Amino acid sequence: MTVVLGAHPLSIEDVVRVARENASIVIAAEARARIARGRARLEELLSRGERIYGVNTGVGGNVGISLAPEQMELLQHNLVRHLSCATGAPLPNDVVRAATLLRVATFLPGTSAVRNELVDALAGLLNAGVTPVVPRYGSVGASGDLMPAAYIGRVLVGMGEAEFQGRRLPATEALAAAGLAPIRFAPKESLALMNGTTVMTAVAALLWVDAFHVLRALLGAVALSIEAMQAPDLPFHPWVHELKGHPGQIAVAAYLMELLEGSAYTQPSGGQSCYSLRCPPQGLGQVWEALTDSRAAIEREINSANDNPLIDPETGTLYKAGNFYGGHIARLLDAWKIDFAAMANWGNAIMAILVDDRFSGGLPANLTPQPGVNCGFKGMQLSVTSLACAVRQLAGPSSIHSLPTEQYNQDVVSLGMHAAVTAMDALECLRNETAMLLLASAQAVDLRGGPSKLGRGSARVYETVRQVAAFQDKDRPMEHEVAAVAALIANGSVYTNSLV
Repeated sequence: MTVVLGAHPLSIEDVVRVARENASIVIAAEARARIARGRARLEELLSRGERIYGVNTGVGGNVGISLAPEQMELLQHNLVRHLSCATGAPLPNDVVRAATLLRVATFLPGTSAVRNELVDALAGLLNAGVTPVVPRYGSVGASGDLMPAAYIGRVLVGMGEAEFQGRRLPATEALAAAGLAPIRFAPKESLALMNGTTVMTAVAALLWVDAFHVLRALLGAVALSIEAMQAPDLPFHPWVHELKGHPGQIAVAAYLMELLEGSAYTQPSGGQSCYSLRCPPQGLGQVWEALTDSRAAIEREINSANDNPLIDPETGTLYKAGNFYGGHIARLLDAWKIDFAAMANWGNAIMAILVDDRFSGGLPANLTPQPGVNCGFKGMQLSVTSLACAVRQLAGPSSIHSLPTEQYNQDVVSLGMHAAVTAMDALECLRNETAMLLLASAQAVDLRGGPSKLGRGSARVYETVRQVAAFQDKDRPMEHEVAAVAALIANGSVYTNSLV
């Protein structure tokens, strides 16, 4: 697969193809022409003796310091050197690949005034499979993701470490093994590599896909639980939700109805079930709607010029501005964390009624055929509650914790990478919790009478779970089965394309 950059706006799906499916990239000729024009404009300004931020001046609080011509290239290399103090576990490779792609995308309008050689060097990393090692902590999301982006950019000049063919190597060795050579940064290029919302936006794009996978898997577990509890399906009929009018609520109700279609377990009418089995469209519909609506914001940021300064490649006008600020993505990720907590609460509530024989409508305690000697899903409920609490802790907004930094130049910061890291961690917890609920709901279906009476869609969800986890007839360790179901959720296998 090849993704052509510069011919049309990048989509989230394009990012996934490059980041996770190892699609190669090529730069369209019209984009190369714009990049060349932007670079030519910068060189014209320099030849006239213009004072240009981050090119012949210091950066941030050092903006008042002028540089001699022979110092301009040195500054660009020093920028990645002084920012090489990040900490924490490395970001996942797919996030780093997505961030590398998005930095190329930022250069396509020609407003960053970099050379085509720099763009080709970044594309070379992606196409050769060289992935910089990037620690997760260090960005405050103000001038964008300076520190993690520096860890990506510095590999181009042979600094730092990168992964190649499963091995973590010094950058020079990784480049050589891939048939690539280090480059030198020209004036402005290091600043252009680092100054922007590259990494937080990469996380948001990939999490958008992952969060939908988890939401659909959770709804699959909800449907199985409705059937195991022999609850009515009347609350999900379209008439009810059209009266409320929210698109996400209508979509979740339709999804559940498709899962439950043909079920011999659900009751067409009767008494009212508890909220967790009666109100998923009202309680989880806003999550569906928020994810759907957030595509536009993510794709705007993906295709934006988000560094500083910017140069109009047509007029040569230089703009010192703040498109690097990560406020839009930080707010979006903070909002998702609240949604993840709502989903975690929902899963915890359903797990509680499934394992408690006071509320499960005749199912044995803790979903085991022989309670007492066997504890069944008692331990898994504890794990579910632990994960739900973890998601709730992580749901606190990051963007409100702004602190002044960098000589009071960055006196308000977005903390977009903090929002990204905590959102990643929260979704991982939620994915594992959802895996446990799928295991429990499949167990409950077997105890109620088996899969032959399941709805058309929920039967496929059940079969997917049973591919990696058998019925629990007696106590056994199940952590590997939890991991296997979580992996199915992660790759989107818990729902079919007809159930979208």
